Amino acid sequence: MKDFKFIDCGVLSDGEIELVVKHRLTVDKAKENGYPKGYPPQYTFDVRLAGKPEAIGWVQLRIGRTKWVTTQSGNVGYEISESYRGHRYAAKACNLVKQVALAHGLKTLWITCNPDNITSRRTSEILGCELVEIVDLPADTDMYQRGERKQCRYRWDLGELKND
Repeated sequence: MKDFKFIDCGVLSDGEIELVVKHRLTVDKAKENGYPKGYPPQYTFDVRLAGKPEAIGWVQLRIGRTKWVTTQSGNVGYEISESYRGHRYAAKACNLVKQVALAHGLKTLWITCNPDNITSRRTSEILGCELVEIVDLPADTDMYQRGERKQCRYRWDLGELKND
């Protein structure tokens, strides 16, 4: 991804939540910080309630098609603070980063999660993702070292961005 360029995302909003870029991670910076081989450029967005300054969570978008992304980390990661869960903010945030993925030419995204993470699995279903498989994590991965053993792999076919 030598020629990769981050885009100016501005504030992404659906009227209920908004995403603001918190930081961007280049491949070189990922290597410097000891991220796994195959770590692509990444956007991290704060998730906020529209018009509010404090973050209620985050969503990450990894731009790339490396083996590490498609089998372990996924293109998308997210977390919503516990007191704000139950409003589908993670799914709404994913739908907002979809336009950034499409702007980078991605038509399919991968979302991965632990099989026991029912909330994340439900978010993937809400998005219309397809569960492709549940895989064993290799013993040399950071996730395996943290005690995780399996990973659900969901494929999210983005289609086209609609201009309503």
